[in-house]
Amino acid sequence: MTTPNDKFAAGGSFLIQETPALEVFTPEDLSEEQRMMRTLTREFIEAEVTPYAERIERQDWDLTLALLRKAGKLGLLSVDIPTGYGGLGLGLTTSTVIAEEMSGGGSFAISALDHSGIGSLPIAWFGNAEQKARYLPLLAIGAKIGSYALTEPGSGSDALGAKTKAVLSPDGTHYLLNGTKQFITNAGFADLYITYAKVNGEKFTAFIIDRDTPGVTLGPEEKKMGIKGTSTRSVVLENARVPTENLLYEIGRGHKVAFDLLNIGRFKLGAGCLGLCKLALREAVRYAKQRIQFGQPIASFGLIQKKLAEMAIRTYVTESMVYRTAGLIERSVSGINQEDEPAGLETARRVEEYAVECSINKVYASEALDYVADETVEIFGGYGYIADFPAERIYRDARINRLFEGTNEINRLLIPTTLLRRALQGRLPILAATQRLLTDLLTYSSSQEETRVGALGEPIRLLQAAKKISLMVSGAAVRKYRERLQDEQEILEVLSNMTIELFAMESALLRALKSVERPADGPAESKLDIVTVYVNDAFARIELWAKEGLAAMEEGDTLWTQLSALKKLTRYTPVNTVRLRRAIAARIIDAEEYRV
Repeated sequence: MTTPNDKFAAGGSFLIQETPALEVFTPEDLSEEQRMMRTLTREFIEAEVTPYAERIERQDWDLTLALLRKAGKLGLLSVDIPTGYGGLGLGLTTSTVIAEEMSGGGSFAISALDHSGIGSLPIAWFGNAEQKARYLPLLAIGAKIGSYALTEPGSGSDALGAKTKAVLSPDGTHYLLNGTKQFITNAGFADLYITYAKVNGEKFTAFIIDRDTPGVTLGPEEKKMGIKGTSTRSVVLENARVPTENLLYEIGRGHKVAFDLLNIGRFKLGAGCLGLCKLALREAVRYAKQRIQFGQPIASFGLIQKKLAEMAIRTYVTESMVYRTAGLIERSVSGINQEDEPAGLETARRVEEYAVECSINKVYASEALDYVADETVEIFGGYGYIADFPAERIYRDARINRLFEGTNEINRLLIPTTLLRRALQGRLPILAATQRLLTDLLTYSSSQEETRVGALGEPIRLLQAAKKISLMVSGAAVRKYRERLQDEQEILEVLSNMTIELFAMESALLRALKSVERPADGPAESKLDIVTVYVNDAFARIELWAKEGLAAMEEGDTLWTQLSALKKLTRYTPVNTVRLRRAIAARIIDAEEYRV
């Protein structure tokens, strides 16, 4: 099988390569089948889940299970499962659409997406033929519900620090597992738990544990700030007798299962956050049109319009990133025959190629949702704090996403360290690009920059300059700290913030360019306004982060020289974002929902 590097863009290559707009997957590229799945999911949530939101929030597990099985019959739980094991096998992009639309179901969405994602994919990707045949057909229809038990009281983001131990029985028929897993979603009603233990206290290994396994008990339901309609309990293992045939993948290779699943979990979380951004914006704009103050709807006030516009901008950027990443991964795995037994392992390997992009999606989307949810409460005013109104639940439920699938701090550290490791392995020529840039900066002047014509000429120039700034700061960090860079977390955060922003800027920009180059996508005016505002503001953030990073690393003449080089790259004329935001808000207010 070919590797992603043989045929497709390498993960992280957006930092040093230009991507043709027509090669980027966008929401406008969804097939008719994918649009039908969007409609099916939306109608299921609106008809079957939303009317029972209060019962779900009160933890009516019988209702949750009944709804999961209804979703299973519609195929909403099995899109990622191969057809040979009872699934639809429709691919990641369709799965992304479902995750986005499912998010409107609040707590139920968490239960469903946890089951169909990290509760089922470990078996689909890493299970042997017998394990797949035994579990996947039942997981596909919701006859069995899956759960993912990784976190422990003493090891959250430090997964490999787990204390749970597995010892082979004298007769070699089963393992005895001892330990506690904490904060496990779906624990109260799950039929199986994908969990991890160290064989003989040393080799981190994955296991499938059936609910009725002797020695498995559950702690009480946790009382949570949000997602109250999900089951979150501890799974306690006391000499739990797990048959040897339930060992998943290979002894000592549990980290491969755990981390590869976290990649897709992070990406899917981004898709879910996108759906909630759209839901929150819809509720906010409709309320703003209805709420009368000082004799007019608050939607007519400039500061409310500014909020609505910024909510729409961040939603658009999130949407562009999510579907661009889905396209990258989908293209990479498209040549794999999912009915082959090794297909799951190869799929996991190719998804890992885009681990950086998955982390970027997770961080950006969760923080965009926090912003949108917070502004929704603000627009609702006092009513936003009242549980009878939708803003309150959206706000509470949003906060967990920055903790799920590795905290945003952990993901921010992973992004630059992963890129540096790949650079040192020769997988990504970032260091060579950095050295070329440093040489070029000695004689660089703004007059050398390529003149771009058209409505997006200046945003394109700013993006190119931002990439150079990022490389300049990254190069300075590598030269300063070398192998000690991994201990400089504040510097890594700066590098990560710039990397995330570059992917956001470029994804939004390429989508707008594609709409201009392909008129069949419909009017591009709204996209052009959004991208112009976003790149203008993002470039200012890039400059600020660069100064923060450089000042933290150097001082005196060395710092002055670096700031002089930075100044060459940061000359630009700010745009009238007030006028553009008013235009963006006007379209949102007219549509009464997110629409570009």
